[in-house]
Formats: sequence, structure tokens, C-alpha cells
Amino acid sequence: MRSYRTRNGSLEGRAGSGTYVAEPRQRVRVVRSSAREQPEGSPFRADMKAVGRQGDWESRTDAKVPAPAGIAARLGIDEGDLCVRTAYEFLADGKPVQLSASWEPYDLTAGTLVVLPEGGPHAGAGVVNRMAAIGITVSHAVEQPEPRQATAEEASLLGIQKAALVTHIRRTYYSDQGRPVETADIVVPAAHCEIVYEIPINR
Repeated sequence: MRSYRTRNGSLEGRAGSGTYVAEPRQRVRVVRSSAREQPEGSPFRADMKAVGRQGDWESRTDAKVPAPAGIAARLGIDEGDLCVRTAYEFLADGKPVQLSASWEPYDLTAGTLVVLPEGGPHAGAGVVNRMAAIGITVSHAVEQPEPRQATAEEASLLGIQKAALVTHIRRTYYSDQGRPVETADIVVPAAHCEIVYEIPINR
């Protein structure tokens, strides 16, 4: 499928079928900021509400998943050590606008009420608040954004063309002791979202 921009949207050429006008889609603003960590509520839902959309997400968690080499390096653990992996699909008015795959060391949360990010009494509370519930203070996060092309799987989940441009953000949360407590790969489609970094200034 090929896509071409027009004044009112885009034309999609489908092999053996013809050319169609794709419905214009307003880009969603995604704000990245430590100031948006909230005791209650979701920053993503707040972002969607600000542009008049309903924000929600779907998730799937797998416990005791062996850490691949790259994830292990980011978490400061050995390759093959067990992790809790959660895959997220973030939705705006029911349409996917962002993907995320989160990894947490299993030995950090095993036997606690927060072992499942989307289960138990702290479901959906976010990494900072969940870790605080078991006595771990998250002091900061590091994000590394880079542009690349979407994989076939990502394109299918996001409803975009294969190899369309996305921003891949590698994010890692650290405790005040310097230990990585969670790392995630966040994928944001360039055609559907604009990423804004908000930097708090302490005076």
C-alpha cells in the first residue's frame, strides 16, 4: 500500500483495488514529564481528556519471563533472570495510539501486592506509586527516544502502514538507591502523535 498526502488528508493506493481517500486523523499530543506522575489518575487519560478524547488501555501480563540480554543490561540483572513483562496498547476513543512493553525484575516484587502491574489493589497505579507501596522510592527516570520504522507487528497493532515512522522511547525508572526497577519500550506513531517534553524548573 502506498500513501500520498493531499490538502484534505491522504490517498492510499491499494494494489489491484484502486486509490482511496483516507480519513484525516488529528494528531494526539503525548506529554513526557516527571511532573505528571500522579498519586491518582493516569497522565495518559489526562492527555486524552485535554484534547477531548477518551483515553484507555488494554494490557497483558506474563510473570516469570526470562530477561533477554538487552533488557537484562538495562535492569542491571543477569540474562535469563526472571521478570514480569506487561504489554500495553493505549487507546484514544478506542483507536490505538501508543504501544509499550514493560519489564520489572521478578525478585523485586515477588510475594507482594504489586507483582502484577494491572492486578491487585494497586492495579494501574503506575510504577512510581506501586513501588512506593512496597517501600521503594523511585527518584528518576531516563528516556532515550529515537526514530525508526515500525515493525510489521507494530504496524498491525497501531493501524499504520508497515515501515511507517515511529518514535521508539527506551525508558528506565531508578530507585533512590540507583537500582533500575522497571524498563520499557514505548512506541509512538509519528503520523498519529506528537511528543512534547515538559521540563520542570526547580527554583
